[in-house]
Amino acid sequence: MAYRIAPSILSANFARLGEEVDNVLKSGADIVHFDVMDNHYVPNLTIGPLVCEALRKHGVTAPIDVHLMVKPVDRIIPDFAKAGATYITFHPEASEHIDRTIGLIRESGCKPGLVFNPATPLDVLDWTLDKLDMVLLMSVNPGFGGQKFIPHVLDKARQVRRMIEERGLSVSLEIDGGVGPANILEVAKAGVDTFVAGSAVFGAGKDSDPQRYNSIIAALRAELAKV
Repeated sequence: MAYRIAPSILSANFARLGEEVDNVLKSGADIVHFDVMDNHYVPNLTIGPLVCEALRKHGVTAPIDVHLMVKPVDRIIPDFAKAGATYITFHPEASEHIDRTIGLIRESGCKPGLVFNPATPLDVLDWTLDKLDMVLLMSVNPGFGGQKFIPHVLDKARQVRRMIEERGLSVSLEIDGGVGPANILEVAKAGVDTFVAGSAVFGAGKDSDPQRYNSIIAALRAELAKV
């Protein structure tokens, strides 16, 4: 299984975001993760399509993984697609018509995914998994960075991985929240292949050191090599 590391820019230094993203990608990260919050579906307000567009204009070519924590979602999907998103994931409870929203993401030229909070059932995957490119499991409650990992989400990860394999699909299984060198091996063994890490990555080292992400990305890779 190929493992991908997706640092969340929620924890980056926004005063020099382009440089931050450049440095973390040079250090071996695979995907740029966007946490988009609307102060409605979740109690925080973060970034919009203009930031995605700015990073593309800056020269970022890596996949951009846009996690929409907004309600309703359909209105903003075309904006992020136009801004350069690769993946767009959303919470099923934030859409009135889940199947339609998945189709809108696909029609907009992006890869669709569904996001499940720690206490959200996976039932909707029975009818949608074959239409997705990604399933994102939240291992914290959405809204803020720096929270502790919720262990029971590993059981959900195992369940989703079984569903993917039983159907012979190539859907990515991503996890977001409280992931770092201390637990990434356990998470990978549960079937996860894509790992969002915000504060664990962007909080590493001294802010003035452009090489500061090398050691944390290397530490994550070293743990994944043990699977």
